[in-house]
Amino acid sequence: MSERLRGEELVALVKRVFEPTEEDRALALLLDLPDAQVADTPTWAERRTMGADWAAELKRCEAELGMAVNLVLYPNVHTNNGDLPAKMWIHKGGPLPATAADLNPAEAVDLETVFADHRILIALTKFSATAPLKVAARTRPFRAATMPGFRPDMIPSLRLDYQEVNRRVNLLKDLLDRATGADFRFGTPEGEDRLHLDLRHRTGHASGGLIPALGTAGNLPSGEAYIVPYEGEREGDPSRTEGLLPVQFGAEVVRYRIAGNRAVEVLTNGPASDRERALLAKEPAYANLAELGLGVLAAFGVKPVGEVLLDEKLGLHIAFGRSDHFGGQVGPQHFSGPEAVIHIDRVYVPETQPDVKVLAVDLHLEDGTTVALMRDGDYALRF
Repeated sequence: MSERLRGEELVALVKRVFEPTEEDRALALLLDLPDAQVADTPTWAERRTMGADWAAELKRCEAELGMAVNLVLYPNVHTNNGDLPAKMWIHKGGPLPATAADLNPAEAVDLETVFADHRILIALTKFSATAPLKVAARTRPFRAATMPGFRPDMIPSLRLDYQEVNRRVNLLKDLLDRATGADFRFGTPEGEDRLHLDLRHRTGHASGGLIPALGTAGNLPSGEAYIVPYEGEREGDPSRTEGLLPVQFGAEVVRYRIAGNRAVEVLTNGPASDRERALLAKEPAYANLAELGLGVLAAFGVKPVGEVLLDEKLGLHIAFGRSDHFGGQVGPQHFSGPEAVIHIDRVYVPETQPDVKVLAVDLHLEDGTTVALMRDGDYALRF
């Protein structure tokens, strides 16, 4: 592995992120395992090896950490942000099971037991556990850091000045709290696309890499403020989100027509356009615009690595699909089945979408003023 965290650095990370108290007596590090449906990959295997190493290092430093450490395994859920399985396994030591089939059913523990026994959770997984852990944390006494897709080359992003990251994130959250709408101008090879997001009846969220409070869960590394656009759930008050949204997939820019906070049509043609058109028809809940996110880590020199966990924290991103874990209306019950549940971010930075330019983003505030948020891909704010 190109980077490695030793026990002392991991202890410092846990203390900085979670601010443990005497009541925090155990930490669980969660890993998901491949199965017959989702085969292993070298990156996934490396992540599990890293997770086992982190658990061993934290165990070595349990006295300094001040709590017990358990490595907890579970079968992967086949999709990002799908509900967690009802059973998990506390690893007793030795080599990790190669797949979920190697887990002994007689040694399973209830998911609720894991929640009850560990007030701090770190989910170092292939498939994001952010949504189910956010929902579960609302009614259970734990907090969680989710690290889907984390790789050793992302370790430097854990060493940033998160006090400054948090300051910037909270500045953006304050603007989102006061915003009633956002207007976007995108430049594409086909011309200029405009989109309006309705931000009424919503409050923003801050994810600045610090998770000290029980009942919360968030990404690590982090550095974003985000908000769910209004989805039109109030009787007689439809969502005003509408316009055109471009997203680049490989060499193809797919253009969606948006109305009522949903992608109602794909206007372009090509392999990616056809795939998206079919997905919208098969899974109507995927069409929901689930998040406007504003990342800040690009200003700290962080570059995209091809994993959404980190890449979305660099700048502007807009997500499709599930939103209930952020306070929205679309949840797992709106999809065709558990494995179809999805919340997926489209990240608007030059490295990820070179043919889609963020020309301008303006926030309209409740007092009638307008804030120039972004110009030519960069923040226009003075942080």
